[in-house]
Amino acid sequence: MELKNLSKELSENSYPGRGIIIGRSKDGTKAVTAYFIMGRSSNSRNRVFVEEGEGIRTQAFDPEKLEDPSLIIYAPVRVLGNKTIVTNGDQTDTIYEGMDKQLTFEQSLRQRKFEPDAPNYTPRISGILHIENSSFNYAMSILKSNEHNPESVNRYTFAYENPVAGEGHFIHTYMHDGNPLPSFEGEPKLVAIDQDIDDFTETVWNSLNTDNKVSLFVRYIDIQSSKYETRIVNLNK
Repeated sequence: MELKNLSKELSENSYPGRGIIIGRSKDGTKAVTAYFIMGRSSNSRNRVFVEEGEGIRTQAFDPEKLEDPSLIIYAPVRVLGNKTIVTNGDQTDTIYEGMDKQLTFEQSLRQRKFEPDAPNYTPRISGILHIENSSFNYAMSILKSNEHNPESVNRYTFAYENPVAGEGHFIHTYMHDGNPLPSFEGEPKLVAIDQDIDDFTETVWNSLNTDNKVSLFVRYIDIQSSKYETRIVNLNK
């Protein structure tokens, strides 16, 4: 698979929607993840990321302008022991609760499907990072409708063991802007990962479409110690 330039992938797509990136830093010492949200409606754009425990939560920037919270207010990131869960919806909680009961990542998602936002039927994208005994692996999932057919759900899981330094994978909800929005297709994209958290944060944020970007979360986790650094960028301040 061709190693893609993440900045180019983002800057050439005005509306990838919501995206998850997971990989390994160039020197191999850090597990890396990022999650961004974009919005076309005023309701979607009226959001910020805020820290909550070891994870984050979306929150209305102006509570008085909040219309429908059902699909936009959730915890995108939660930590369960040595596992970091990253998703684009409240399936974060589904995965957390399932894995806390000894279910696998894939089993936990069996009870969920795409979002009920006809006609888009937005895919649910999810990722999990697992760090144990100085080793790191991760998995990504997409639950999507079968060509916008609400009666049919397609489930895909991609697992990556012993990730290569300087490489990661990128999955997002939509191929590009449209009406209805076309769901992501194919495997997660192989992308290069920066060594420095601030460089990586700047690359992702500055490459997202100015009119549609809303918030960005980035975390670098030391594979030896499990200590982490986090960056949060919000358009609304």
